[in-house]
Amino acid sequence: MQSTETPLKRTRRFRPILLVPVFTLIALLCWVFASPIASSPDDDYHLASIWCGLGERPGLCESVPGHPNERTVPWAVGQTPCSRHFVGSDETCPVDGLAPDSMVTVSHVNSTGSYPPLYYATMGLFASTNFTFSILLMRAINVILFVGITSLLYFLLSPSRRRTLVWTWSIVIVPLGAFLIASNNPSAWGIISAGSLWLALVGYFEQNGWRSISLGALALVAAVMGAGARADAAIYAVIGVVIALVMTMSRTRAFWLKALLPLGIVIVAGLFYLLSNQSGVASNGLTGMHTAGAINGAGLVWYNLLWTPSLWAGVLGTWRLGWLDTWVPAITSTIGILAFGAATFTGIASWSARKLTALVIAIVALFAIPGYILYKSHAIVTQEVQPRYIMPLVIIFAGVALLQVGARLVDFTRLQTLVVVIGVSVANSAALHDTMQRYISGFYVYDWNLDHAQHWWWNTPVPPMAVWIVGSLAFAAAVYFALTPRPLAGEAEASSSARFSVVDEADADRRSPATAEAIAQATPITR
Repeated sequence: MQSTETPLKRTRRFRPILLVPVFTLIALLCWVFASPIASSPDDDYHLASIWCGLGERPGLCESVPGHPNERTVPWAVGQTPCSRHFVGSDETCPVDGLAPDSMVTVSHVNSTGSYPPLYYATMGLFASTNFTFSILLMRAINVILFVGITSLLYFLLSPSRRRTLVWTWSIVIVPLGAFLIASNNPSAWGIISAGSLWLALVGYFEQNGWRSISLGALALVAAVMGAGARADAAIYAVIGVVIALVMTMSRTRAFWLKALLPLGIVIVAGLFYLLSNQSGVASNGLTGMHTAGAINGAGLVWYNLLWTPSLWAGVLGTWRLGWLDTWVPAITSTIGILAFGAATFTGIASWSARKLTALVIAIVALFAIPGYILYKSHAIVTQEVQPRYIMPLVIIFAGVALLQVGARLVDFTRLQTLVVVIGVSVANSAALHDTMQRYISGFYVYDWNLDHAQHWWWNTPVPPMAVWIVGSLAFAAAVYFALTPRPLAGEAEASSSARFSVVDEADADRRSPATAEAIAQATPITR
């Protein structure tokens, strides 16, 4: 029977996809509360740098006479009482009212400009003497930035590009991405930037009018965020620009006029990189405690070449979280690797010379950048370079693999989609549980009930089990509604087997009229 609904009524019907930002926000806010103060890597440095991000302020950041590179900050910020030394088995983690009100002198701070200043200055706006509230607020702001930017990007992109966006984040965010986005670490901005910049530029070139302008502005914001937080994110911004140009380049005057924006992004990223002392890593390597033993020259390059993929897998849970002291359960990493491999392999079925070129660029970068840093540092994999440093490249690779090009669709059946939804939801739930238990009960306590054996928890009446359950269910709901969109009444499915693929308008415009018409009849464009 033909539907009697008018187009206006159909467009007013509620779309479950609108719930995705809400559930994502709830899920990541639960990650905010999953670990105590200073639980993310190098937080002793980052927290002190945040409190001093806006310069000297009485009671927050004060200079030390005769020592220009040292600062005085609140005790809890300088001592990081809940850092990697916090076991939890017989300790408690101070919260407001329990920590001393005194100030301490620190030398581990961004006083010499080792990191770009933008992230620290922005987060410094929310620093106060109520350090627990300030730290949780900063984490929540990072989560809001991620959800807000991703939601805006989804709204501006064409249908098939939206699928690339939601599938990419669904298969890469657990567990490292969720942990870092919900932390005080500047890597949060680097991850957000990498997942947004290149795809926003692809949409910028493919769209016209206000959508194109909006996507260009969003790409610029993402580039400034990443390059303003970490010097390596500036390099990844340039790689994202190159990949977007490869995917959209044409010999038209309109294209080259539009290309002025990505050129400007490259210049901005380059300035951030050059003005940061982190840029010295390219010439001197990292200077931490490490040794490559008797491995030298070509042997060092060969060894790291063979072991570099372990860094990629570390993004999906094979490496530990926190200060590399929080184990991730094997079920998380196993499911994560399977889902990542299955989705990207399916995505490669939709291919073109441009897409293969972009994938090669991403793969070369995944090998070359960590390999070069390790070589300059005379270090091997597991020393110096961590998965969080190259996670932006993993995100870009996954996104390019899932990008729809040409007439071949990136297509998942309902069963395949449901398997991925269940898998990544279980992976997230397990990672969230073990991360919370590591701090609540200690290293060697294994209990499904997080309310047992509590040696640490926030000063709140909400119990740990409630946070874990809500976080697990919210993440599952977000992924389900993101990956299984329901068309409105009157909008046909791709086929009777109920597949969800759509044809990208930009690709359809480049096909012959006959081919475009045939595909459009088989798979209508949703708007």
